Amino acid sequence: MSKYSGEHAQTSGAAGGFLRSALNFIAMIVLVFVMAWAMRTFIFGAYEIPSGSMENTIMVDDRVFAEKISYYIDDPQQGDIVTFDDPEIHGRTLIKRIIAVGGQTVDLIDGVVYVDGQPLDEPYTEGKPSYPLVPAYGVDITYPYTVPADHIWVMGDNRTKSSDSRYFGAVPASSVSGKAVFTYWPISSIGILE
Repeated sequence: MSKYSGEHAQTSGAAGGFLRSALNFIAMIVLVFVMAWAMRTFIFGAYEIPSGSMENTIMVDDRVFAEKISYYIDDPQQGDIVTFDDPEIHGRTLIKRIIAVGGQTVDLIDGVVYVDGQPLDEPYTEGKPSYPLVPAYGVDITYPYTVPADHIWVMGDNRTKSSDSRYFGAVPASSVSGKAVFTYWPISSIGILE
């Protein structure tokens, strides 16, 4: 084999090695993006809180994780803090606490929430009263209100500054996208949500 042929073979091998490395790198990047998409779609979502409707449980600009696995196994439960599709603005996600589920009856009496005739113990409201709101156009809410099957009644913990089921009515349980479980930012707010 001539000297020239050997150099040509060496150059071809180096080019092949570079191409193989480049393809491996691209495949790894694609895999990372696919895994990130799958985790966000099926396992958890990260949300930044734009309003004070859940104060002081969740503050404006807090960032929270909502996990999705629980609701593959079980239905949303009373007391869960959930993310769900805004019934009024397509593509927007809201976060509220479930007060009642399908078949339960909600009543608001003298600023206190009653579910199935029993007053709720709601320390997370910090004593703020829960009064009816003027419902959105086309929404009919009269109390006591029985939550339809496969729906949930949600309310913000900041009862005097929350547009919730008192305004837009019960929402389909199928619109729930996750259970908010953890505040991860800012550092001063890090903790499990209850």
